[in-house]
Amino acid sequence: MEISPFVRDLPKVELHLHIEGTLEPDLKFKLAERNGVEIPYKTEQEVKDSYQFTDLASFLDAYYEGMRVLLTPQDFYDLAMAYFERVAAQNVRYVEMFFDPQAHTARGVPFHTVISGLHRAQLEADRRFGIKSGLIMCFLRDFQAEFAMATLLEALPYRDWIIGVGLDSDETGNPPEKFAEVFARARAEGFLLTMHCDVDIKNSVNHIRQVIETIGVDRIDHGTNIVEAPELVAEVKKRGIGLTSCPISNTWVSDSSKVELIKQLVTDGVEISVHSDDPAYFGGYIAENYQRVADEGELDNAFLANLARNAVRSSWATPMLKQEILAEIDATEKRYQQEA
Repeated sequence: MEISPFVRDLPKVELHLHIEGTLEPDLKFKLAERNGVEIPYKTEQEVKDSYQFTDLASFLDAYYEGMRVLLTPQDFYDLAMAYFERVAAQNVRYVEMFFDPQAHTARGVPFHTVISGLHRAQLEADRRFGIKSGLIMCFLRDFQAEFAMATLLEALPYRDWIIGVGLDSDETGNPPEKFAEVFARARAEGFLLTMHCDVDIKNSVNHIRQVIETIGVDRIDHGTNIVEAPELVAEVKKRGIGLTSCPISNTWVSDSSKVELIKQLVTDGVEISVHSDDPAYFGGYIAENYQRVADEGELDNAFLANLARNAVRSSWATPMLKQEILAEIDATEKRYQQEA
C-alpha cells in the first residue's frame, strides 16, 4: 500500500494497539532462538502464510500461540521498541498501548517481567523518538472475573505505570457485565476505563449498552455496531465517549472495513478515530489504516485531519500534550492546503 505524503506527515495518536499484536515474524524467530522455544515454522514467510483468519477466534489462536516466545523483560522491551521504531517513521506522537498480563502470568511469566520490560521501552521511546505513551492493562474476558480481580490487585504497586484498564479477547458468552465488579474496583483505584465491543458479534448492541450504562466506560474499542441504536449514538455524544476503530483488522474478522460506518459516525458527531489493533497479524500499522480509510472512503485531507483530532481529544494524554499535538495537526493541514 502506498502511503500518501499527507498521511505520512500527519501527527498521529494511537489508542487501539495491542503490543503483543506487534510481534513481527522476524522478531518471533529471534526470540524463539534466544529462549529455546520451538515454533512450528521454518521461515518468516511460513509464519505470514499462517495468518489466514476467518473470524476473531481463529485470530486469537495465532495471537496467543505467538506469545510463547515472550519470556523475559528484555523480550518485552524488544517487542515494544520494535513497534516504537516503526511508528516513529509514521509520525506517531503519542500511544496508549494495551497489554495482556493474564496471557503471560497464566503460562508462568511474572507480572513484573512483563511490565518492567514494557516500561523501560516507553522511557527509551520518549528519549529517542519523543513518543510519549501510556499502558492500558487489558483483562481477558474468556477467563473468570476472579482472575481479573486478582490481576488488578497485582497491578496496584505499578499504579503509576498504568493509566487505564480494558477488556479484550473472545467476547462470545463473555458480556461486559461479567466484569462489572472488577471495573468498579478499577475506577475506585483511579484507573480510566475502556472495553472492546467487537464488530458484528452476537449481542453487540446490548454489549455496547452495558459498557455505557452499567460499566460507565470512558472509551469504547471498536463499537461501530452502535449505529444500529441511535439512542446509544446520542448517549456517547452526550457523555463524550470516544470510539477506536481499526479498519484493516475489521476486514479480517468481519465482512468489511466498516469505513462507511466510520464516515457515518463522524458525520453524526461521534468522536471516532482510526488505529491499527494487531498490525503484525493484520498487515497494517496506523498509517496504513489511515490510508485505507482515505482510499476506500474517498476522503480528503480535512477529513483525515479530523480523525486525527478525534484521537487526540479522546486520548488520556495530559491537556498540555493534547494542545501540542492538536497544534501540530493544524499546522500540517495548513501546510498542505498552501501547497495544493
